[in-house]
Amino acid sequence: MTAPLEIAANIVMTVSIVLAGRNNVHSWWLGVVGCVMFAVLFYSVNLYADVALQLFFIVTCVIGWLRWVRGDGGGALPIRRARLGALGWMVGVGLAATAAYGLMLQAYTNAYAPFIDSAVLMFSIVAQLLLMGRRLDTWPFWLLVNTISVPLYASRGLHLTAVLYAAYWFNALVSWFFWRRQMRAAAP
Repeated sequence: MTAPLEIAANIVMTVSIVLAGRNNVHSWWLGVVGCVMFAVLFYSVNLYADVALQLFFIVTCVIGWLRWVRGDGGGALPIRRARLGALGWMVGVGLAATAAYGLMLQAYTNAYAPFIDSAVLMFSIVAQLLLMGRRLDTWPFWLLVNTISVPLYASRGLHLTAVLYAAYWFNALVSWFFWRRQMRAAAP
């Protein structure tokens, strides 16, 4: 049976994620609400890296909201590509942090799938940082995170969450093309 908290968290986050894909600023405050709900849910099933991730998301949702509202020098924050060098170090740091945090969870907690859970955490951080800056490159990282998350959540009995993360995978793919089209349309 699916818990009411899992249902509510998924409804709120689905709206938030779809709005992010449509480049809508209201995605951010809904993200705060959904992340609080997911933090409680993930704690209840011993996915501690996911709890930490939700706390990170709460803070970055507030920052992202402010960045998108304030814009870039008075104008809207444009969709841009990240520099290749920046992406390279983000991937390197993400892999190293995944290994380190996975080892810590394995040694000091009863975490389920500590390295997989840590990969979701670390590459969600990369994707979120790119999203905050309205970088087109956020969407391939969200595709990676969603690919890893579906079997992880299914294995913990969070079947609704797993199904919705599969839907988020498709949303990330569509959003990638939508943002690319918007970026090209805005180019001088």
